[in-house]
Amino acid sequence: MKILDRYIILKFLSTFIFSIILIISIAIVIDLTEKIDNFIEKEAPFRAIVVDYYFNFIPYFTNLFMFLFIFISVVFFTSKMAGRLEIIAMISSGISFRRIMYPYFISAFILAILSFTLSNFIIPDANKVRLKFENTYINGTYYNSDRNIHKQIEPGIFLYVENFNTINNTAFQFSLEKFKDKVLQSKLIAQRATWDSTKHKWKLSHYYIRDIIGSREKITEGRMLDTFINITPLDFKRRDSEISTMNYMQLNDYIEDIKLRGESNLNTYLLEKHQRWAFPFSSFILTLIGVSLSSKKTKGGTGLNIGFGILISFSYIFLMRMTSQFSIKGDLSPMLSAWIPNIIFLVIGVILYRLAPK
Repeated sequence: MKILDRYIILKFLSTFIFSIILIISIAIVIDLTEKIDNFIEKEAPFRAIVVDYYFNFIPYFTNLFMFLFIFISVVFFTSKMAGRLEIIAMISSGISFRRIMYPYFISAFILAILSFTLSNFIIPDANKVRLKFENTYINGTYYNSDRNIHKQIEPGIFLYVENFNTINNTAFQFSLEKFKDKVLQSKLIAQRATWDSTKHKWKLSHYYIRDIIGSREKITEGRMLDTFINITPLDFKRRDSEISTMNYMQLNDYIEDIKLRGESNLNTYLLEKHQRWAFPFSSFILTLIGVSLSSKKTKGGTGLNIGFGILISFSYIFLMRMTSQFSIKGDLSPMLSAWIPNIIFLVIGVILYRLAPK
């Protein structure tokens, strides 16, 4: 590694670290201002606020803003170098523009690995603590307002409940059907199914079981029945935000589980999976665009380049949000939705790179 490489890498990483510390500090102050009433009203302990909430708030927001500040950092310090004629001096000494890009991509690789590690292995554990704090002191009790809930809990076993009460963990108008080769084998109906947390079983009230054995039927009725069913109250209480508490392996396992159950929110989880790969890759694309934009000295100076940088950054965010909604609420493939912003901005980056000074 040459002195030039170490110089650019140090400039890149130090500017990024300074920028991210600044924005996280501002985000914490704003968040504290918004939530301080909740903390006081619900008597949240000071240690829990600092350690459980804000300590785990930092990695989440660092990763959230990472690609934005990678781009702004590149534009900022490269514009400074161009303004001091350092880029011209490098090219005049025989260093190609392509060679100048090497240390930038080394830095982008370091930050991409950091982003991938954070989003898949560190942030999920941190979010478990943070979301538990939010549910206790900010959001309050979660109420499941869904009605007519259908789930496939095992191959050939289908569950239906009219609604689920998250306070006392009770399902109303409970029905369980078992099929074999698309033929109904048995059906269980109960007015209520209440979760027994001590036995880890469901307690059925006023139940009716119909077993089909060949050409005969067996009917069983009763007032109370304890039974094991492969589903827990957590499956009815899961908030969409809890997707961020799953590491990469857990997310894959859960995706397979909801595929089996036939739940309608599958695209949300598939999108999260593909975004965890697409976001780190964006570090290289935004670095390419940032260097290509800011490597030439302009009359507007650093401010003009930063202005362009912010415009492109928010265009990337807008496109990312738009494609995400097309995937969640439309028919767009989650994988395509996650990668479309990268594909479009990669094309822009290649064009700008070819137009950049050689």
